[in-house]
Amino acid sequence: MLSYLGNYVLGRRVAVFSGSFIDAFGRLGVGEHAVRSTLARMVDRGLLARHRAGRRMHFGLTPRSEAILLDGEDRVWRRGVLNTDWDGTWTVLAFSLPESWRRVRHDLRARLAWAGFGSLGNGTWIAPSAVDVPALVDGLGLDGRLKVFTGPAQAPTDVPAMLREAFDLTPLAAGHRAFLRRWDRPEPLPGAPDDLARYLWMSAEWLELVRADPRLPVEHLPDGWPAVRGQCVVRELRRRWEGPARRIADASMECIDV
Repeated sequence: MLSYLGNYVLGRRVAVFSGSFIDAFGRLGVGEHAVRSTLARMVDRGLLARHRAGRRMHFGLTPRSEAILLDGEDRVWRRGVLNTDWDGTWTVLAFSLPESWRRVRHDLRARLAWAGFGSLGNGTWIAPSAVDVPALVDGLGLDGRLKVFTGPAQAPTDVPAMLREAFDLTPLAAGHRAFLRRWDRPEPLPGAPDDLARYLWMSAEWLELVRADPRLPVEHLPDGWPAVRGQCVVRELRRRWEGPARRIADASMECIDV
């Protein structure tokens, strides 16, 4: 759903008819009930807003979902998963929250993982970049509860060992290899009904990898790291399918201006 909204709704002041979502996701084998449940959950979370036109229900983006999608667009298509120009800067973040703040702790950890942080344990997290932490934690009410430092690692720090401690590379590499097995071929997903289905499926799978990938410095990754080929493949397929997929989406999407 995030891939669909980011590709075809973001940047347009429209709300999309529920039936258009059902049609689009039917191409992926997703049933009507699942689509309607997803739309309802996203409304509950402030990610979509309902707009009624006659007897029809439409769904449009909210300021919150626009911000999330813009950040995702930057992370997925501009920065990618390869940190090829690392300047040696680390961000170190430490926190300690009361046990009763379970929901805040969960939200904080999710945001830290998205921003490329890995845990060293005991509330200490590291990211191989300079992270705008105030923007990252905005709205969580954590003023005075975080300690943040940026700078290079100093001797005798073993940087490769620290990376292995903070980031579990084995499942990450397995995810990238699974992506390549499905998509790194002349005609990926031949059973899909059209290029819209292929593009949505590919975008959603890649988004899941991007969400899990901390964008580690290439010089500290194992030889033959599969994300290098994966990023090439996803960009090649985007150039191939983006235009046809948009034409299909636009032709099948019923909208109202909002």
